[in-house]
Amino acid sequence: MSRQLNIDTLRQNFWKEEYLREKMLRCEWYRKYGSMVKAKQKAKAAARLPLKLPTLHPKAPLSPPPTPKSAPSKAPSPVPEAPFQSEMYPVPPVTRALLYEGISHDFQGRYRYLNTRKLDMPETRYLFPVTTSFTYGWQLAKADHSRGTCTASSSRPPREAWE
Repeated sequence: MSRQLNIDTLRQNFWKEEYLREKMLRCEWYRKYGSMVKAKQKAKAAARLPLKLPTLHPKAPLSPPPTPKSAPSKAPSPVPEAPFQSEMYPVPPVTRALLYEGISHDFQGRYRYLNTRKLDMPETRYLFPVTTSFTYGWQLAKADHSRGTCTASSSRPPREAWE
């Protein structure tokens, strides 16, 4: 079967214009977005390169300043260190002793210590709320639990009515 060549000058001009328009669109896109694409490609290429850390040369130890010969030497008084302030209360000795009894694999030692500490309320473990999530349950024991139900469930019938 032979190929049909039904291209006249009108159709030939149509395809010529179509080709030129697509070429112009590509050039316009490249002029508009080409620099951003190149910048992204450079950033990706730089991210793939291994990091080279600067080499640190060892510094020579500083020699102490010469002491004056005329002044009598006095022993420096020890500077009192500030006591370390922890945000937690000290662990009771009974609970701390659980750490050294057995191994965690047998549900003893650290495992038992952590489970015992977990049962304590945050107010008994911490001096103040350490994180913002602590503020939701902080001093929850002081809340009034006398009603027994919350306001959201007061519109529901009691649980006994469900059965």
